[in-house]
Amino acid sequence: MSLEVNDLVVEIGGRRLLDGISFAVADGERLGLIGESGSGKSLTAMAVLGLLPQSATVSGSIRWNGTELVGMPDRELAGLRGDEIGMVFQEPRTALNPIRTVGRQIAESVRIHDRIGRREARERAIAEVARVRLPDPESIVDRYPHQLSGGQRQRVAIAMALACRPDLLIADEPTTALDVTIQAEVLQLLLSLVSEQGMSLVFITHDLAVLSQVATHGVVLDEGRVVESAPISTLLSAPSSPITQSLLRDATTTLWRPEGGAS
Repeated sequence: MSLEVNDLVVEIGGRRLLDGISFAVADGERLGLIGESGSGKSLTAMAVLGLLPQSATVSGSIRWNGTELVGMPDRELAGLRGDEIGMVFQEPRTALNPIRTVGRQIAESVRIHDRIGRREARERAIAEVARVRLPDPESIVDRYPHQLSGGQRQRVAIAMALACRPDLLIADEPTTALDVTIQAEVLQLLLSLVSEQGMSLVFITHDLAVLSQVATHGVVLDEGRVVESAPISTLLSAPSSPITQSLLRDATTTLWRPEGGAS
């Protein structure tokens, strides 16, 4: 089991925001965290990555390949982030540094983790931009985030997350700000790269219709608690929680289906 979260509790400012979260992600598994805004999905991801504010109090267990992450020094956690665990954030406009070219931002992670020189890192950045199917990658790497469209920025964010070939990718609502057509393209790209690389995936969303095309198992959160955990097929056909039933009623009709059908 690559990631095991057991009885995770997070308190900030005296408020308990996560209360006993537990789930596991096996090697190569695609798991979804789903719930409405404020349910604790993104906070759970931040806890896994050790990116909570200093005022946060964390208890429980987060084990990555058998190593406990709760209480691990930040320097050690920083060595895992980007290298073994990658993250695609919800809004690339804020995740990307506006005063650095996208090529430099992709190359930075590669240089830190793979200890290569600047020229080789630039070549890797160009290769990663090409891998996420952006046109004219030699030109793209020299552009700043504001010079790219929303869909292009999200592809750059994916390239950054995957540049060091992590074993686990956490994708936090990576298509929320995109229109339906671009959303479909980005989701297909993300899923194909995950499959190609054999990564595990934690996909965060509020949309059960999208999750049904991306993940095989879903964990439903509400107010910082797990209210249901089941295969996606069960969540769609026989949801037991009123929260899941509500998500099913609200599920949007997506035009996107993975190429070759859902797996």
